[in-house]
Amino acid sequence: MFTGIVEEVGEVHTVTSDADVVRLEIAASVAVKGVQPGDSIAVSGVCLTAVEIGADTVTVELVPETLRRSSLAAVAAGTRVNLERALVSGGRLGGHIVQGHVDGVASVLACHTGERTAELTFELPEPLARYVVEKGSITVDGVSLTVASVSSGQFLVALVPITLARTTLGERREGDRVNIEVDVLAKYVERLLSGYLPAPGQGASGSVRYAQEGEGIRSECLHLHG
Repeated sequence: MFTGIVEEVGEVHTVTSDADVVRLEIAASVAVKGVQPGDSIAVSGVCLTAVEIGADTVTVELVPETLRRSSLAAVAAGTRVNLERALVSGGRLGGHIVQGHVDGVASVLACHTGERTAELTFELPEPLARYVVEKGSITVDGVSLTVASVSSGQFLVALVPITLARTTLGERREGDRVNIEVDVLAKYVERLLSGYLPAPGQGASGSVRYAQEGEGIRSECLHLHG
């Protein structure tokens, strides 16, 4: 589990392949502290397992599923990546709950830079659109961000100076591909409510069921409390 607060920008030193596994050796100084082989580390928003730890490097392995579903398939030596160690129990949740399970890869549609700030517009894949709301949370390349606005097929975020300085988002340009993870809480809410919502073509039956079950719960509560 992560928070989307990037601890360090690392640089990929080497990319090697062994059968269907791709190994990345990443230079890092902060994000390797206290990390042991087998621990989780987020690399540009992708939860990976650290397999080797050096004095100033961490090595991770990418399996075919990861390569298919994220932008990491395109990394090469010299690529800069956002790094975050797994959240320590009792630590500050400075961003939002991030799993490191990428929901999709999207393109940068527009970049507007100010004197010290920037606004980036990203593509919003249709299957993910229902989970993205204005002023809600979203993760882009492992960075916890607030959605400034949402429109058809796209969303916009506003980047403060510290985000531009401490992550790779300040380097993004139109056409770049980024990893997107929507708020997992929205997906759980949808799943929990799916049994109460009407199926297509069934009218309000789901709403009636919800109302009936809600009445039943209320009645039981009244009975228990006399």
